[in-house]
Amino acid sequence: MKDNFSHIDGSGNVRMVDVGDKKVTKRTAKASCTVLMDPSTLEAISENKIKKGNVLTAARIAGIFAAKKVDSLIPMCHSLRVDHIDIQFIIESDPGKLGIRSAVSVSARTGAEMEALQAVAQAALTVYDMCKSVDRGMIISDIRLMEKSGGKSGLWKRE
Repeated sequence: MKDNFSHIDGSGNVRMVDVGDKKVTKRTAKASCTVLMDPSTLEAISENKIKKGNVLTAARIAGIFAAKKVDSLIPMCHSLRVDHIDIQFIIESDPGKLGIRSAVSVSARTGAEMEALQAVAQAALTVYDMCKSVDRGMIISDIRLMEKSGGKSGLWKRE
C-alpha cells in the first residue's frame, strides 16, 4: 500500500517528492469556495459598511499572500514562484451567499492546485474575521479545486 503514495518512501517515511527531473511548464489552477452568512451581513460587505474596513479588499490581499506562502504552510509542498494570482468575489443570487474564486498560474515543475485552494480558504477566513462581530454564524463551505492544467496529466475540470 505504501508504494501507492508519492509522499511515502519504501520504509513508510514521509518525504517530499523529487520533481527535479520534471519539465518546467505553464501550469494553472482554479479553486472556489462559498461563505454563507446572514443577508444583512453580505449587504453590509457590499456597501462597505463593516467597521473593520473594506472586507473584500482585505480578503483579496490575504488570499494572495496565502497563495505565495503555501510551501510554509503545507509541509510537503514545493516552493513555487507564482506568476499570477486572481481572486474574485461573486455575490450569488441566493441571499447571504458569497462565492470566492481564485486563479493561479506558474511556470514550474509541479502544479499550483494548493496555491489556488489556499487563496480561497484564506480569503474566506478573512471575510469571517472581519465580519464575526456582526455574524458569528457564518459558514465557510465547498472549498474545492475547479480546474488544473499543465504538466504531464494535462487538463482536469470539475464536472
